[in-house]
Amino acid sequence: MKPVLDLNDIREKITQLDQQLLSLFAERRALTLNVAKSKAQQMRPVRDQQREQELLIRLITQGKKLGLDAHYVTCVFQTIIEDSVLNQQAYLQTLANPNIQEPSVSVAFLGDKGSYSYLASHRYFSRRAEKIIESGCQSFAQIMQQVESGTVDYGMLPIENTSSGGINEVYDLLQQTNLSIVGEITQPIEHCLLTAVNTQLSNIKTIYAHGQPFAQCSNFLDKQSNIRIEYCESTADAMLQAYELQDETVAVIGSEEGGKLYQLQALEKSIANQSENHSRFILVARKAIDVAEQIPAKTTLIIATGQKPGALVECLVVLKNKGINMCKLESRPIQGRPWEEMFYIDVEANLKHLALQEAISEITEQTNFIKVLGCYPIEHISPTKVPSSALK
Repeated sequence: MKPVLDLNDIREKITQLDQQLLSLFAERRALTLNVAKSKAQQMRPVRDQQREQELLIRLITQGKKLGLDAHYVTCVFQTIIEDSVLNQQAYLQTLANPNIQEPSVSVAFLGDKGSYSYLASHRYFSRRAEKIIESGCQSFAQIMQQVESGTVDYGMLPIENTSSGGINEVYDLLQQTNLSIVGEITQPIEHCLLTAVNTQLSNIKTIYAHGQPFAQCSNFLDKQSNIRIEYCESTADAMLQAYELQDETVAVIGSEEGGKLYQLQALEKSIANQSENHSRFILVARKAIDVAEQIPAKTTLIIATGQKPGALVECLVVLKNKGINMCKLESRPIQGRPWEEMFYIDVEANLKHLALQEAISEITEQTNFIKVLGCYPIEHISPTKVPSSALK
């Protein structure tokens, strides 16, 4: 008979291996900083996707020899590559903007601790600052006001969601501000039904949430009966309500991660209409930034074409002829001018590049108004693709 393995001994060995892995991850990350320094000297782009693909294929082959699944190896190292790219970009941005690097930053965001804006702020600055001074706000307008007045350095604003679309109030505020967009981040939105006490779904009579989560979870809510919807200024406010009430009939829609800050537990998980639910946030500041030329950049423009037929198409043709990819187009009414619209355009190009400068010059001649809202690094890192043959 084989001796019985002691579970505590096994767990201790796993703990030791985990610590070794963490040390190796830290050592590898430190080496990527040297890679960034080399690329800065040689003006080489951050990403070399051919090399990344070759690296993944080699690691998959080596992993198979060790009995590791190809998809497992791919998932682990795609995450490592993404972290490496983002760290290199952050370093190159410190070189491009030496005057704005501080050990601590102050950030205004919607709600309080636990809100999705709070989570996005901490995630964005986790590799950019040693300390975050938080400033929770009750409205998007208040966030803008705090940045404009110099009360805080930055404002984090949700701009669009894969399920509910653009955040109209934020787009409208961008028409009236002199702030610049200096960054972006895409935050996974993992809506759960959270409660402060152990209960059952059949007991829930009231659900607190911000308007956006309600819209993004409409399919789940439509299946519930006799439930009252209570709108809150932010997800954090909703979670605070549930925590203070300690009521088995009360629930809130929010993230499991944020809920833990209020001692809330997930009664139901993954309740959003779409399984892949993400919100894109923009970071605004009083001054524009320079984007290192080795970094993929995005520029946001706002234009008004008037009511001339085909005016918008003519502007888009300019971008096409210059080889500039448009990745976002959003329209909003111009306040005080009925039936006229302002168009927000995101293009994948650096404002320093001649092609974009020429395009802006040509578009200026065809529009009543044009403004650059900001040029900033593209934060979303597309996973390096691996040939299907390597995964078999």
